[in-house]
Amino acid sequence: MARLTPRASGRGVLDLSRDPMAPPEVVIKSILDGVDETARQMERKWGVGRLRLLVADALRIRFDAQKAKLDAAIAADQETYIRAQAEGMRRAWLALNRAATEDGAQPLAPEVWECALPSTGEVVSIVRTEAQAHHVAREGEVWTVAEIAVLIERLGGDVRQVKRTFPGSAVVEVRDRDPPVMDWEKGDDPPF
Repeated sequence: MARLTPRASGRGVLDLSRDPMAPPEVVIKSILDGVDETARQMERKWGVGRLRLLVADALRIRFDAQKAKLDAAIAADQETYIRAQAEGMRRAWLALNRAATEDGAQPLAPEVWECALPSTGEVVSIVRTEAQAHHVAREGEVWTVAEIAVLIERLGGDVRQVKRTFPGSAVVEVRDRDPPVMDWEKGDDPPF
């Protein structure tokens, strides 16, 4: 049976992406794993989806074109084509990083607020944007301000009216309303 994992040798780790005897699916996965790692590093530094927006239009167009070429290579499932386009994609990520840095763009540095859930003590993080959430998601559960707005809206108008009427009031508990108990012998109450 063929060995599918890299093996240590006297000169370091065997590079399966260059091994002529390695199964093509292993080689392709190895190559794409390298590109994915480069993308993860850039997204960790700049935020998910943010880096390509920090550079000039011409460079963004070239980056997007390279991504389309890599996607086409993956769809074609041809190792040599994937190898060439993956290397191009890795260079494209590094070019965006270099251009953004030279233009004075600042890496993502999210402001994170943490709180403990009252019933469990579990710590959750709150950030402003989706890009910031992606940046810190590896550290645990993260909520954005927009998601919290959805929850506030879901509380309903009564709770929001109380907060407006009594400034400084605090929500300390949220309970589901008990559904009305139906008397099947009597039936529904008349609507008048």
